[in-house]
Amino acid sequence: MKVRKRTSYKKDARRKHHHWQVTLFYKDGETFGRVYTDHEKAASFAERQKKSPVVKMARVTRIS
Repeated sequence: MKVRKRTSYKKDARRKHHHWQVTLFYKDGETFGRVYTDHEKAASFAERQKKSPVVKMARVTRIS
């Protein structure tokens, strides 16, 4: 069995983009998550949700 070498992110044809998860934490204890492939869209969604009075916190994390 042949072992493949690790490729860099830029040269790996299988991975064209990162994934960004927006996690919303509501004041009643509920959570909600949504995944984006564009960091700017994820950040703007989180900022827009933070304006709501029922949202306690919004977090953007890279998941891949």
